[in-house]
Amino acid sequence: MRSGALMRLDIEGVSVDAGAVRLVEDIRLSVDSGAFVGLVGPNGSGKSTLLRCVYRALRPADGAVRLDGDDVHAMEPRAAARQLAALPQESAAEFDFTVGEVVAMGRLPHRDRTAAGDREICAGAMERTGVTHLADRGFLALSGGERQRVLIARALAQRPRVLVLDEPTNHLDIAHQLDVLSLVRGSGLTVLAALHDLNLAAAHCDLLHVISGGRIVASGPPHDVLQPAVLAEVFGVRAHPVRHPETGAVQLLFDLLPPTA
Repeated sequence: MRSGALMRLDIEGVSVDAGAVRLVEDIRLSVDSGAFVGLVGPNGSGKSTLLRCVYRALRPADGAVRLDGDDVHAMEPRAAARQLAALPQESAAEFDFTVGEVVAMGRLPHRDRTAAGDREICAGAMERTGVTHLADRGFLALSGGERQRVLIARALAQRPRVLVLDEPTNHLDIAHQLDVLSLVRGSGLTVLAALHDLNLAAAHCDLLHVISGGRIVASGPPHDVLQPAVLAEVFGVRAHPVRHPETGAVQLLFDLLPPTA
């Protein structure tokens, strides 16, 4: 990763409509340079919709997404791709490229690249994500977890300053979940990620924003946000916070809410 290439991400009053339905309402949050910020919330809460605005797949009905003050939707696509890389929740592949070719696609936004430089950067990204041995395999022949790690390698090969991840640990076993999030955490990049697993979010994120019904309903450090009352209201579960014996990070045990009389 490049050092000293930090960038701030600001989401300023973003709202998103689908016809007459408002999916996201007046979202405001910031990700400081080099911070790892998580979005958590139930299915359909608006996390993926918001992230699609950040990486330019959707244009908001209101508000703006800014990288160091510049509106990302006003940027030329190649220029935006040199600053921001994204891993969507679902990444379709119509052609069976090799893993090496898929990772090399991350270099396309860079005009000043050389073949030797690209090879070195791609090799480093594949080594970091543990997919070097898959370089000559066809992407479509991989397991879901292997594909996910290859796509993360492609994002890292892009050498962005901001990384947007939508459920990056999908399909990964627990060891690779921890490896990937530790890698992202240690990358020095500005990271905004939607995470399904609240315990992984608590262990790796500096700040969390809880989204419900298209709105942010709680924000702050994980130990302040992941409170039983919030989780009961948003997720419909009873949570029991405990401290990790090694790291001290808040971790959660869950059971169903008792039935109401």
